[in-house]
Amino acid sequence: MATVAKDAKVALSAFDRDKYINYSKMEANLKVVRDRLQKPLTLAEKIVYGHLDDPVSQDIERGVSYLKLRPDRVACQDATAQMAILQFMSAGLPTVAVPSTVHCDHLIEAQKGGVADLARANDINREVYDFLATSTAKYGIGFWKPGSGIIHQIVLENYAFPGGMMIGTDSHTPNAGGLGMVAVGVGGADAVDVMAGLPWELKCPKVIGVKLTGQLSGWTSAKDVILKVAGILTVKGGTGAIVEYFGPGVDSLSCTGMATVCNMGAEIGATTSLFPFNGRMKDYLTATNRSAIAGLAESWSHNLRADEGAIYDQVIEIDLSTLEPHINGPFTPDLATPLSKFAATAKENGWPSELKVGLIGSCTNSSYEDMARSASLAEQAMAAGLKAKAGFTITPGSEQIRATIERDGQMEVFEKAGGVVLANACGPCIGQWDRQDVPKGTKNSIITSYNRNFTARNDGNPATHAFVASPELVTALVFAGDLTFNPATDTLKTPDGKDFKFAAPFGNELPPRGYDPGVDTYQGPPADRSKVQVSVDPKSNRLQLLEPFKAWDGKDPKDLAVLIKVKGKCTTDHISAAGPWLKFRGHLDNISNNMLIGAINIENEKANSIRNMYNGEFEPVPKVARDYKAKGQSWIVVGDENYGEGSSREHAALEVRHLGGFAVLVKSFARIHETNLKKQGVLPLTFANPKDYEKIRPDDKIDIVGLTTFTPGVPLKLNIRHKDGSAEEITVNHTFNEGQIEWFKAGSALNRMRELAAAGKQ
Repeated sequence: MATVAKDAKVALSAFDRDKYINYSKMEANLKVVRDRLQKPLTLAEKIVYGHLDDPVSQDIERGVSYLKLRPDRVACQDATAQMAILQFMSAGLPTVAVPSTVHCDHLIEAQKGGVADLARANDINREVYDFLATSTAKYGIGFWKPGSGIIHQIVLENYAFPGGMMIGTDSHTPNAGGLGMVAVGVGGADAVDVMAGLPWELKCPKVIGVKLTGQLSGWTSAKDVILKVAGILTVKGGTGAIVEYFGPGVDSLSCTGMATVCNMGAEIGATTSLFPFNGRMKDYLTATNRSAIAGLAESWSHNLRADEGAIYDQVIEIDLSTLEPHINGPFTPDLATPLSKFAATAKENGWPSELKVGLIGSCTNSSYEDMARSASLAEQAMAAGLKAKAGFTITPGSEQIRATIERDGQMEVFEKAGGVVLANACGPCIGQWDRQDVPKGTKNSIITSYNRNFTARNDGNPATHAFVASPELVTALVFAGDLTFNPATDTLKTPDGKDFKFAAPFGNELPPRGYDPGVDTYQGPPADRSKVQVSVDPKSNRLQLLEPFKAWDGKDPKDLAVLIKVKGKCTTDHISAAGPWLKFRGHLDNISNNMLIGAINIENEKANSIRNMYNGEFEPVPKVARDYKAKGQSWIVVGDENYGEGSSREHAALEVRHLGGFAVLVKSFARIHETNLKKQGVLPLTFANPKDYEKIRPDDKIDIVGLTTFTPGVPLKLNIRHKDGSAEEITVNHTFNEGQIEWFKAGSALNRMRELAAAGKQ
């Protein structure tokens, strides 16, 4: 490949012809930072500091400083885009300040198959799709229509580039790290800031290094790298850090394999994950018609890898040559078990061994390589006369992948094997699955190549044991129908009584004949946007214009009720469920009827059942919250460790604010959720002593002391009054900086944006 001159003007993408990659700005920023820090830099630091708004005066201390950054672009999926655009509209600006896109991937329910499900989604969601199509046209945003594919695959194929920075309103935005981009999942309010031309704020991340040695081979795939890392770091081990992969083993992974690793890095709470620029990335950029970007990156490659001697906050080493395939789960993505030990572990734990359904694809594993390797196994099995013993679904990640595997024959192989090819959308990965084979409440096992597997995540059935593995392993297990089958060592009986053993999977990393783009599903903003009308029907149950939240009254709150004291894991799925609730993502009041309905109340160990302080009855959480709001009774939520892990959905914060919540007090927060709460004017607090969680009772009244002198780094006090007349005081911490305190005082970050805009006009 020819190197492109350093000063060449190379467009950000085929859809952003008037916006150019600016490696020179990154170089200038890094010169300032190097002079200041006088130390070698990790790749993560190079990209992050290369996007500083003010490299001269910005405080830079890992894990401490709040950085002001200038991302290159914003990407939103349809479920979160509704609220993000509604917030942007309320800011009163005519157009977005940075290249932005909306991708319709979350609202398509898997039911019968791709064509039928897409047609059904277009009909059911017409109002929302029309809103997104017209609002994106109005405000200068690119629009990827339903059927285009999953946001993260579209970004990888069209927008990601080495050394870039992107924020996205989905927790798996880090997928773009497979092309060396710092891509971070955020809430819609963060996206609105950047779309409005404001710098984006991020606590200066620590950097965890993962050194890869050896080479992948046999049944081991890129997916097994992140399954192993998840087992090491757990679901919160990456919180506040960027995970940076390096070492000679990196070149053993394809570009899309690297994206798989980065995608599922969300499951360890990492800010993002990324790989250094290398030949596999150049090959992928060239295959996706971006050879100019590959050539320009080659010219600036010194900034697209870590400096020699760079220091990491933690280093993990993985030898790919000895890495085993893994199966993670059930109920949490960090319960990692090597394949050789899985059968014994499953029996020991009483996990159902009969496999009901295997599901491959999703944003994590739907590359051409994934499909080719999986199809090679299906071909082997069918050649031996075997048929799938479990249900089998295949989700292409994009229209380009769908069209290419249809042309090259992999799709026909899957269909002959009994597989159902679903729409190019998220589908069962986010609970958009009209599953009919097992009644709700029935204990059963499924295995997916997806990224997360929280309770009831895929099918709404809390008794489903969901496991996560590579698509190759999922495919082999579908033919066995047995979760304990090890395709690397075990055999299956063919119809004629012979023993059949799978050969290791194989498949091309990139399509030999190039990618088939398929159907054109992109809508760019029109040249004249002045006549575009965006309307929201006041009677709609899907869309609702936003009203600003009230500003803080300037007083320390007294007599806060404990709405719920949550026991154990509480993800954003527990706080604001997806699945059937996705249709209300643009209507704050309606979706608030799912607030905390999945959280377990410590008082009775039940979900969606809390005691109403006014009548003493156990009632649904949203009903009690609405009753308290109507009576002017503010409330607080008390939770456990890593509260709010999982999806980036800001509705989990918006609903709490909308229904009268003042604060959320927990042992620790997941990063995105804590930021989302701050953005909406809710007070996220952590116990200074985690054991103080035990002191709070569900019927307590709580005063928060110290907000009248709210200061960064200064803890607050809680006066807890028990129903028996006793009282005690505890200390709680917060992570607010000065700017975030202004958000709280104004009632939300958006309110503060309006205040500043108004002040600038005076």
